[in-house]
Amino acid sequence: MDLKIKTWLLDINQSINEIFDFIGEDRDFLNYKKDLKTKKAVERNIEIIGEAVGRILKFDSKFPIKNAQHIIGTRNRIIHSYDNISDEIIWTIIIKELPILKVEIENHLLKE
Repeated sequence: MDLKIKTWLLDINQSINEIFDFIGEDRDFLNYKKDLKTKKAVERNIEIIGEAVGRILKFDSKFPIKNAQHIIGTRNRIIHSYDNISDEIIWTIIIKELPILKVEIENHLLKE
């Protein structure tokens, strides 16, 4: 695996880990919704994930990341249409999408 791709995969993995650390073990949506700092930190890490996926695909357009375009689109939406992102959308990404992405990224890193 190319060192650049590995670095971006590590960035994605770190961002996912930080998101899970920010939301805590209880994973309580109401706590998340009330905590502006956590929401902003989570959104920033989702931006990083989307940027890293975009860089990987620019470097190697065939690199297999499921839902890559959706991930990049979410990053763009947070950055450019921040007023159209709801807490519910972000929470759904955290709870449903990130655990799957984490496994996928860790599998890529294990192949290395």
